[in-house]
Amino acid sequence: MKISIYGISFGENFNHSICSLLKQLQKNKVEVFLYADFYAFLKKQLECQLPEYKVFKSHEDLDVDTNFMFSIGGDGTFLQAISFVGKRNIPIVGINTGRLGFLAYISQNEIQEAISSIISGNYTLEERTLIQLESSSKMFADFNYALNEVTIHKKDSSSMITIHTYLNGEFLNTYWADGLIISTPTGSTAYSLSVGGPIVIPNSQNFILTPIAPHKLTERPIILSDNNELTLKVEGRSANFLASLDYRSDFFDSNVELKIRRADFTIKLIQLRGHSFFKTLRNKLMWGVDKRN
Repeated sequence: MKISIYGISFGENFNHSICSLLKQLQKNKVEVFLYADFYAFLKKQLECQLPEYKVFKSHEDLDVDTNFMFSIGGDGTFLQAISFVGKRNIPIVGINTGRLGFLAYISQNEIQEAISSIISGNYTLEERTLIQLESSSKMFADFNYALNEVTIHKKDSSSMITIHTYLNGEFLNTYWADGLIISTPTGSTAYSLSVGGPIVIPNSQNFILTPIAPHKLTERPIILSDNNELTLKVEGRSANFLASLDYRSDFFDSNVELKIRRADFTIKLIQLRGHSFFKTLRNKLMWGVDKRN
């Protein structure tokens, strides 16, 4: 078995857990590849002795025979790991060193059990859809996909922007707002949720359009089938605007037309026995944590 591990950094309270994880993989004779920068961090951070690991520096270095990608960090780290996996169909395992973690849901005290389950094949695979962004300016040429959302923002603290939105060529609405979020069901618990968007279960095959601070109180989030194609044209007092794909951002001007559609591939997530989207919702959002219950 080959496992690639991607990470950035973590606090000292996770040192014991990462040492235990690496030892468990070594004990089970798993071939491990580490992201080069993360390997350098581990050498400085950890007191346990590390063997010599093979490394990868970019998506081009990632071994095509990799069985799993482990993401060590929070949801932001998990989103970065996706750009390494791309279309390779490598399942991703999110191990949480941070706080909330909808994608990186495996906690420190679950790591050993999770590793044993993965090695023994005691898991299921869950496919998550991605959004693809195409633009006349060729933004995000290296990887123009997002698991959570595409967001159109105003560039600075200037006045609101105008976002003309078309659905399969038919005019849908003009949003006068600070921005517009187009999210997948996976992203419904991320930025979209924080500005009042609905929670949508992962396999719903939807896009969720959520305006950010709209000028009109009647402009509410709307859920569409992800079989549709969206076209956006943006205007405003500023000459430039900001487009974000998950954690990456780029500037564009009013001459650029944006097209948004469902990607032609999916990302595979490991779902361990005893875990589910609804259990994660209850745990992460603390549903039912009330003295009256």
